[in-house]
Amino acid sequence: MIKTRKGPARLCQGDIFRGIEFIEYVMEKAGIVEISKIVFPLVIVLTQDCDLEQDHRRFKSSISQDHDKWLLSVLVAPLYNVEHVYQGEHLSELNMQMQKINPKKTPGEYLKDNRLPRFHYLEFPGNVPIVPSVIDFKHYFSVNVNYLHRVKKTKFVCSVSSLFREAISQRFASYLARIGLPELSNP
Repeated sequence: MIKTRKGPARLCQGDIFRGIEFIEYVMEKAGIVEISKIVFPLVIVLTQDCDLEQDHRRFKSSISQDHDKWLLSVLVAPLYNVEHVYQGEHLSELNMQMQKINPKKTPGEYLKDNRLPRFHYLEFPGNVPIVPSVIDFKHYFSVNVNYLHRVKKTKFVCSVSSLFREAISQRFASYLARIGLPELSNP
C-alpha cells in the first residue's frame, strides 16, 4: 500500500508530504502586508498522476512548444490523526471543534472501513512514521506546483502505491460529484 522510496524526480499522485503551508489569506492595510498561513503536518497529493507526469516534462525539457500541459497548482488534502478525528479535535489548533465519531459504533466502524463518502482511512506499515490517518475530502486545497518541487527533497515522506491511490482518487471524485439537495420542510 505504501512506498517508502526516496521519491521520484517528479511529483506523483499519492505522495505524502510533511509541513506543507496553506495560505489562508493575504491582506494589505496602510502598506503593511499580513499573511495568514496554516502549516499542515501531513498532506497527500490528489492531482491526477497523468497531469503530474506531463507537467514534469517541462522540467526535463528546456525547449517547449507550448505550455498547455503545465500546472499552476496541485490539489492536496490534509491527513489527520484518526484518534483526533474520533474526538473531533483534528482542527482544534484553528479553534474549530468538529463532530465526534465513536470508533466503537457504526460511524467509527464505517469510517475505518471507508464506507463514509467524506473520509478515507489509511494505515501505514511500521517503517513509516505515520499513525493511522484520515483524509477529509472536504478539506482539500491547492498548493503551488513550484513550491512542492522545491520542498520535495526535504518534505517528502512516502507515497501510496498506484492501486490504492486510484481508490483514493475515485472516492475523492465521487465525493466532489455529489449533488446537494435542499432540505424539504414539512408544510
